[in-house]
Amino acid sequence: MTRAEPAGSGLALAPGSRVGIIAGGGSLPVEVAEGLVRQGHSPFIILAEGEVDREADFAAYEQATLALEDIGFLLPLLKREGISHLVLAGEIKRRPRLAKIRPTLSLLTIIPSVAMALARGDDGLLKVLTRGLERRGITVVGAHEIVPDLAAGEGTLTKAGPKQSDWRDIEAGKAIGELDIGQAAIAIGGRVIALEGIEGTKGLLERTRELRGHGRLAGKTRGVLVKCAKPGQELRADLPSIGPQTVEAAHAAGLAGIAVEAGRSLILEGPATLARANALGLFIVGFPATEPTDGQ
Repeated sequence: MTRAEPAGSGLALAPGSRVGIIAGGGSLPVEVAEGLVRQGHSPFIILAEGEVDREADFAAYEQATLALEDIGFLLPLLKREGISHLVLAGEIKRRPRLAKIRPTLSLLTIIPSVAMALARGDDGLLKVLTRGLERRGITVVGAHEIVPDLAAGEGTLTKAGPKQSDWRDIEAGKAIGELDIGQAAIAIGGRVIALEGIEGTKGLLERTRELRGHGRLAGKTRGVLVKCAKPGQELRADLPSIGPQTVEAAHAAGLAGIAVEAGRSLILEGPATLARANALGLFIVGFPATEPTDGQ
């Protein structure tokens, strides 16, 4: 269980609702699909071309494949399949190339917004996409609304807990959310020593491991990976997440644990993630959200 407190009931889908999942890489879209099936809803899967690494897990579901540059065909596809709700789930490693986007009537009205959003970054594009779809009758929902147990709860979630020095690192790392400079940081000795870049959390932890290996960090120094949402984050997509691989990489980097923002971060493959942290002696803790968790 990924929560230290009750998860809540999640999103109540009306009878006849049909949920589509735009599936990227990783386990998140698989877990969302399985959560829907447990609730009695068979999802329609839209595979993001070239991004999905677990296609076999979707074999039992109705599906279609869509290239990122064919985003203009998304709305007609959703309407044709009778999709009422849509979840954006999984990692998309690249952004669509604007010059290669195939225009459609439904897309032409938001092309200027898409161009500006691409310049602002991924979160800006997600906001344009979700708002454009909702204006056309599609309800966009977050993975954590479909499967509430994915969201990290508040408090210590593992057998080990943070020491007083770890809390100083957590407080230092939390500042990245307030400064809007990324979703993850490594804090050691009460200060941030590395920030997540375009290489993602995996690359951030690898850099930290190398720094320790090169003697740039004291061998016995503890440290914490801190992940939190950015100000104004589109909470229905791209929430910070951790999984078993994150735990392994944090351990390899010599860190004492991981701190995530409760309600605004996801713990993927929850039982396996917590079990691995317990086996390695790392802590995972959820700290209180800095903004209301229902903001979208």
